[in-house]
Amino acid sequence: MIVNLVKLSVGTETVEGLAAWHATKRAQTADGLPRHVTRMWPKREADILNGGSIYWVIKGAVQCRQRVLRLDEVIGSDGIRRCAIVLEPKLIRTQSSLKRPFQGWRYLQVADAPRDLPEGRENEEALPIALNQALAEIGVL
Repeated sequence: MIVNLVKLSVGTETVEGLAAWHATKRAQTADGLPRHVTRMWPKREADILNGGSIYWVIKGAVQCRQRVLRLDEVIGSDGIRRCAIVLEPKLIRTQSSLKRPFQGWRYLQVADAPRDLPEGRENEEALPIALNQALAEIGVL
């Protein structure tokens, strides 16, 4: 079984901004891979590591994903155990899917995950939020 995660990319304005953050040393593991450190350790670790991705919510919509490579234990300066979600560096653009704000991360079933954009469409801009909402309300998205 495979399960994904969905997470808000707080402070990020664009997919390019997320990529720039991942390029900083602060956002990387010792082996240079991007990571996201979170307080909670996923109970469905095996399902995530079986091919799952983290889907990033940017400006109210899922816009991209990254494959999860591993989960590393990180002990903060406060002595608290945290989980570093270690990611594949490549950001894969997805069809835009609206998400309401939430805290932390959530599980995302494969059947509910937005599809990847087809080859050649990776650089398309996301739909304006109002248009995206209107299409979602009538069941198009």
